[in-house]
Amino acid sequence: MFQQDQEIFNILLNSVSEGVVIVDEHQKIVKVNNAGEQMFGYAKKELDNQPLNILIPQNYHANHGNHFKGFVKDNKKRSMGNGRDIHGAKKDGSIFPIEASLNPFSIFGSNYIMALVIDITERKKLEQEKNHLANIILESLNEIFVFDSNTLLFINVNYGAQKNLGYSMEELSKMTPIDIKPEYTEAQFRKEIEVLKKGSVEKLEFETIHQRKSGTTYPANVHLQRSLLGDKDVYVAIILDITEQKNYTQNLEKTVETRTEELKTALAAEKELNDLKTKFLSMVSHEFKTPLSGILTSTILLNKYKLTEQQEKREKHVKTITDKVQYLNTILNDFLSVEKLEKGKINYKFTKFQLSKVVNEVIYNANMLLKDGQHINYPENIDEISMYQDEKIVELSLSNLIYNAIKYSSEHTIINIEITQNETKTTFKVTDNGIGIPLIDQKNIFNRYFRAENALLMQGTGIGLNIVKDHLENLNGSITFKSVEHKGSTFIIELPNQAQI
Repeated sequence: MFQQDQEIFNILLNSVSEGVVIVDEHQKIVKVNNAGEQMFGYAKKELDNQPLNILIPQNYHANHGNHFKGFVKDNKKRSMGNGRDIHGAKKDGSIFPIEASLNPFSIFGSNYIMALVIDITERKKLEQEKNHLANIILESLNEIFVFDSNTLLFINVNYGAQKNLGYSMEELSKMTPIDIKPEYTEAQFRKEIEVLKKGSVEKLEFETIHQRKSGTTYPANVHLQRSLLGDKDVYVAIILDITEQKNYTQNLEKTVETRTEELKTALAAEKELNDLKTKFLSMVSHEFKTPLSGILTSTILLNKYKLTEQQEKREKHVKTITDKVQYLNTILNDFLSVEKLEKGKINYKFTKFQLSKVVNEVIYNANMLLKDGQHINYPENIDEISMYQDEKIVELSLSNLIYNAIKYSSEHTIINIEITQNETKTTFKVTDNGIGIPLIDQKNIFNRYFRAENALLMQGTGIGLNIVKDHLENLNGSITFKSVEHKGSTFIIELPNQAQI
């Protein structure tokens, strides 16, 4: 009869899906069912008569004895762990989470404890995944809202949304999407999401404006879909603050606009440069061809004037040849000056000199070029003015302005020269009553090879002012002008009294 009872007990024990471990009051394993043996990785009956500690991880051994004695003394059913995670140890040494309930019983005068053990590895894994996903949602920089499909009240709002909006979860739980989207009425919003409720579409995506607690707003991209929270019908909204994206787009558009304008300017400058090159080639051809033609003509005519009484005519043509050769020499010197300036090969020579000496020489040479009735007003009070500068550059600069004033002014006009000096700089002003510079050409007047439209038919290369400007800037000086077409021009040079390089 006892054998039959034992077999029935074993059948019942092995039919239980949970692991069953029976131990005596000395923590010796009496019986383990098939599910328990498989759970812990042991063969049939391999655990019989083994100490209970074999199923407990090493780091729990120290406290387990006291817990066991306390349970035996208490002699009541309970779950193991009391809120703590508990683990079992397999034969291969691996540790796994378990859930166990302890059931004391007595039979034939002996006390035993039966533990029902469940391997909760998969449950723990699912809980970890669930917690992980919950943390991702809560900590996401994107805003995530869950709200009731009927009342529209927020059920849950992640931390990212709370932080951006400036509301606490307690405040948000009494609010609806309408409170952060003031441009919508409730009727409009419900109509908007009606397609989700009807199942016409699975998800809505749109851009909108959200309003913070502070009253400030920001652009948002919304992904809205219907879902279930337990048995509750809800909507889940994932919101992306697209302020940076909008700013980037706006900045990109501004950059494109700026680059387009820069390209237009560059193309206009290139066209202007091409025009200047064309004018330059035409000018060079004309400036060389005209004096050469004059030289050739005068040379041919000289051969015809062989008589003594024709000496005056011979001298006239000799002078023409001399002037033309000097002009060609000036042009070539200008081109050489340009090349030296470009390559930085200019070596300035600084000396102290009286300014009246330079002015006298420049005006003496200029008087040879004056047209009928033209007159140069000599500057006043310059006898005591001296400079420590490159004398040749001062002479070149002043000569250029006076020669231009003569060339671009008509007969019977006055060229006025004013020179003043203070403690730091000397200022030269040359004023004429000539043709003036058209307003449209004034921005280019110092550009190399440029000539104003009203001066194209006059002799010149368009190099002189450019050379003067480059020299003056190298000497920490400057040249500026004021001009009105048909009325005249005033050119102003400023140079340090003492060379600073």
